[in-house]
Amino acid sequence: MSESIREVLTWEGFGKASRELATAVVDSGFQPDLIMSITRGGMLPAGTISYAMGIKNLHIINVEFYTGVDARLPMPVLLPPVPAAVDLSQKKVLVIDDVADTGETLRMVRDFCATHVAETRTAVLYEKSQSVVKCDYVWKRTDEWISFPWSSEPPLVGVTTDN
Repeated sequence: MSESIREVLTWEGFGKASRELATAVVDSGFQPDLIMSITRGGMLPAGTISYAMGIKNLHIINVEFYTGVDARLPMPVLLPPVPAAVDLSQKKVLVIDDVADTGETLRMVRDFCATHVAETRTAVLYEKSQSVVKCDYVWKRTDEWISFPWSSEPPLVGVTTDN
């Protein structure tokens, strides 16, 4: 990838963004029964927003799509463990991720939830114009590559598949 302008989110900016995103959800009148975090990028926003909204019922759904900067699989892949449908039955769910880039991951999770829940809404810190999902709640829109504070540094150890 050539050097380009990047959207840089600091830890302090993340705190402000999460609080503002939670405020937008609350101000809309939507009262989710649970928050569904898309791992890994959605975990920190989901945790922060859950505290801001006083929601303790958190679930995670693990979807692999990105393999590197601007490198992704042909389509998102749902990884185990998959949330049990009984845990979602007729709930109002807020699906949270860090960014809606292509929107394919959000679409997969939204479609997965649709057959099990009463209502699904989506919230992201960032939404890009090419996203196939137009999120219900967005903190900021950008088409730049985003440097998040939790993923802007390389891993401390080599990544292995032997776990």
